[in-house]
Amino acid sequence: MSSSKLQESEVRIAHSLHMKEEEFVVKRRKKVFHSLKKLQIDCSQDKVPHFALLGSGGGQRAMVGLLGSLDQLDKAGLLDCILYLSGVSGSTWCMASLYQEPDWSTKLETVKDKIIRRLSGPGVSWGDAFAKLKKYYYEKDHFSLTDVWAVMVVTEYVKEIDEHTLTEKQNQHSEDLFPIYTVIDKQCKQSKEEKGLSDAWFEISPHEAGYSLTGAFVKTSSFGSQFDSGSNTKPQPETDMLYLQALCGSAVADGDENKKILWQKIKDFFKHLLQLEMFEEIMEEYHKAPPAKDGYQVLMDLVDMNLAVLNGKNPSDLDQSIRKTLNELSGGKRQLIFPTEKLNITDKQDATLYMKQYTEDVCNNLSSWFSCWPFDVWMSICRCMAQWIWGRKYDFLQKMNDKTVPSTLLKSETRDYEDAGLLLNSPYFSVLRKERNVDLIISLDFSEGDPFMTVRKAAEMCKKQNIPFPEVNIPSEDLKNPKDFYVFKGTNTPTVIHIPLFNVVNCGGDIEMWRDKYGTLQDSYSAEMITDLMEVAGKNISNNREKLLEQIQAVIN
Repeated sequence: MSSSKLQESEVRIAHSLHMKEEEFVVKRRKKVFHSLKKLQIDCSQDKVPHFALLGSGGGQRAMVGLLGSLDQLDKAGLLDCILYLSGVSGSTWCMASLYQEPDWSTKLETVKDKIIRRLSGPGVSWGDAFAKLKKYYYEKDHFSLTDVWAVMVVTEYVKEIDEHTLTEKQNQHSEDLFPIYTVIDKQCKQSKEEKGLSDAWFEISPHEAGYSLTGAFVKTSSFGSQFDSGSNTKPQPETDMLYLQALCGSAVADGDENKKILWQKIKDFFKHLLQLEMFEEIMEEYHKAPPAKDGYQVLMDLVDMNLAVLNGKNPSDLDQSIRKTLNELSGGKRQLIFPTEKLNITDKQDATLYMKQYTEDVCNNLSSWFSCWPFDVWMSICRCMAQWIWGRKYDFLQKMNDKTVPSTLLKSETRDYEDAGLLLNSPYFSVLRKERNVDLIISLDFSEGDPFMTVRKAAEMCKKQNIPFPEVNIPSEDLKNPKDFYVFKGTNTPTVIHIPLFNVVNCGGDIEMWRDKYGTLQDSYSAEMITDLMEVAGKNISNNREKLLEQIQAVIN
């Protein structure tokens, strides 16, 4: 297929960059050239190096830390030297806020202050949150826990419902860095083959979304639409920025402990709906049908029963309450399939399977009487919890015929996407695409725990996949007391600069205190906490300006 035809098609199987990205790179290189000149770094226009800035995951810690780092890069005169900005999880929350503003990098001080005011201000109202959840549920074919996470949790941190899309903003950032958001394909990650891990990496840019290392992409506006052999057969609304932030920041999609967190969030969410005036209207609508409060009580009992089982407690009283109410609703004509005696809470795996089937059974029974808003959404949430469905989208590669793409990607009707940090907590693979020709990577690590785990894991994975990456050796004395600047170099590899957020330079001997103060899933930060964290993150740049310039010069030489 000719390159022009490839660009016209909504699905593109090729390793080359999208035509619009190539055009962006040409223009951005001119800006980088002039920026280097201002810094008195000599470089010919045809030899302008490609620099990429990476923001790791880390929830609101990463969001605020990246903002503080960008602020200091701007003040140091280095921001305009960078071509790509890529993020995982919490760093994408910062990116989403920045890219709301046209050419944000030309007025970062103003944009920064606006973001800080929002983050330290009031949250989204319950009424607005419910309205958004309703919209997500009815506007598309696949509803999942990512929609729930967006509305219930992400809004608590970003303090807004951002309904913009990447596509509508793509022409407003000619002066900014090229943004790359990242997630992973859950099914590829679960593959036992080593190749499946690299196939899992998925990037979303203003122009296209797709598998970075496999070389299979779809127009960003069509990501989520149904395709058959490369043809868009059933368009779906483009993912908005709130959902995208939830998709990128969904680390809770991994692990049973997180199910407790989410069930509790769902319970609180249901309770708040009961307190709203709209629920009174719903109750009135059901005056001739079974009382809405009965349906509400069954769902609340179902949530509590799932929580009880996860906590190893006997849920028999909740089970009896559910059965009694459903029996009354049906006039004794319908029974639940699963008897309580079969539930063995001491066997975790068996209990999980039982509750999955039990939850679906209750929802199927209840749907006979309550099939409209909000009960349809509540039951869908419970079903998604039972099946643990996150980030479900139509597979845009379904039924395509291409031997360069893993066969599993060509056969499935849907794919599930989740937080890239569940595979690698920094977006190295996006900027390591050979076609992007990145010469220098500045990795800002906001991870919780081991500040070197991500860069070492990146080196290990790249070695297995034959992707050029420098060897990473950390002095043993630095493992618990990291410094603020590390440089890794190799032959025919990009230079990697690794900057841990909390280190002995900006925190002194209080590294653990800072880590404890800024947890990943704690309540949203106060204005004072935001200011303090931005200052600490910013020091990692301001304290190392000369070292950064030195490495930039070294790459050019």
